Amino acid sequence: MMRIALFLATNAAVLVLISIVFQVFGIEGILDSNGVDLNLNALLVMSAVIGFSGSLISLAISKWSAKRGMGVRVIEKPNNENEQWLVNTVQHQAEQAGIGMPEVGVFESPQPNAFATGINRNNALVAVSTGLLQHMTRDEVEAVLAHEVSHVSNGDMITMGLIQGVVNTFVIFLSRIIGFFVDRVIFKTRTGMGPGYYITSIVAQLVLSILASIIVRWFSRWREFHADAGGATLAGGHNMIAALRRLQTVNEPQDLPGEFSSFGISGGIGGGLKSLFMTHPPLEKRIEALEAAMNVVDRK
Repeated sequence: MMRIALFLATNAAVLVLISIVFQVFGIEGILDSNGVDLNLNALLVMSAVIGFSGSLISLAISKWSAKRGMGVRVIEKPNNENEQWLVNTVQHQAEQAGIGMPEVGVFESPQPNAFATGINRNNALVAVSTGLLQHMTRDEVEAVLAHEVSHVSNGDMITMGLIQGVVNTFVIFLSRIIGFFVDRVIFKTRTGMGPGYYITSIVAQLVLSILASIIVRWFSRWREFHADAGGATLAGGHNMIAALRRLQTVNEPQDLPGEFSSFGISGGIGGGLKSLFMTHPPLEKRIEALEAAMNVVDRK
């Protein structure tokens, strides 16, 4: 509830800021003189309903989507010693992290990867790929599981959903305002909404969506460092570093498909402008951060 209250407060604060900017630069007066009587509160509410609906529905069905879309097989009753070890390891880490026991699953993929998803800390799913189990030692797999359990413990799934909802809200909100401005002030439409409104608002929404995705991806990269630190706490810093180094041996690491791209243990390789849209920091940066943290602890 605290997270939701914080994001609602953020929405309100941004609305106040936009109102102040409109008044300082005289935009509100220009719109009024051209017959645009915008109710910013009503427009924000409408934008929030549209903006949050998609992200929260996606979060609510994320476990179902993972099971159906990625073919995750949930280990309800372990069939062998390896599956029993996976379940026991996640259970132990969940107890350490103070969260409810997540479902544990395996999905078919030659790429070493894993992800966590779910609507809250006590109703999550942690899944690993067959490629990860084949290419990593148990200590390394334990570190990867700890990384994902840390995502759950940190509430990263709901936070990502709320952030996506916030940026969606203001993409819709600002694109509509830009559409009204162009249609009434530049094209001088006096009744209803002309083609200028629809065309401009669609173009503005596309451009603003690209800019907004940079913000969302930045937060996704930032939280990976925190999940690595949490994984180091649960499974040991050396094991966490070893797991990341093992991922470096994959020639072409790939993102998980669709909405799960930001929840995997590793992502694709990028540079230049592409790095702004990456869901994960470069593995070498993550290793450097863990090594720096361990050096600080050693000096103490």
